[in-house]
This record gives sequence, C-alpha cells and structure tokens, in this order.
Amino acid sequence: MFDKVKQLNELRKMRSQAMELQKELEKISKSYQKGNIKVVVTGDQKISYIEIDGQPMDELVKAINEALKAVQKDAAKKMMDMGGGLTGLLDKF
Repeated sequence: MFDKVKQLNELRKMRSQAMELQKELEKISKSYQKGNIKVVVTGDQKISYIEIDGQPMDELVKAINEALKAVQKDAAKKMMDMGGGLTGLLDKF
C-alpha cells in the first residue's frame, strides 16, 4: 500500500517538474532569417511566426503546428505500444 502512495507522489513530482520545464521552454524564442523568409521558433518546438516577403503567414504557422502536434501524438502512442514512455519509467519504482 505504501509503495503505491510513494509511486503516486513520485509521479506527481515528475509531472510538476515536466510542467515547469514546459513553461521554461515556452519562454525560449529564436528567430532565423534566410533570404526573404523569417521564422520564429520557441523552445517547446513550436513555430510562433513565419514571414515571407514581409507578409505574415499565420495560416502556415497553424498548419505546421497542427502537423507537429499530430506527429507527436503518434510518436507518443508508438512509444507506449513499445513499452516505453511513463509505463517503462513506472516499472522502475
């Protein structure tokens, strides 16, 4: 019984740390320019801005971020199917 409580507390601690890390990553922002294209990317691997020939490309930003989110979900599912992810971590406790 106490092992389950300990595991739950450890899981809550890990989740809290992950959320804090996510907040910190969102604060990081890098701008890149190549020719007439400017892209701004955040530390949490999201595109926050694209400009081509001085024109903001908001729909392109949305499309890319949606595609990235979809592939991240598929990758997470694949990791879980292969026994990785949190399931593998929790087995160690």
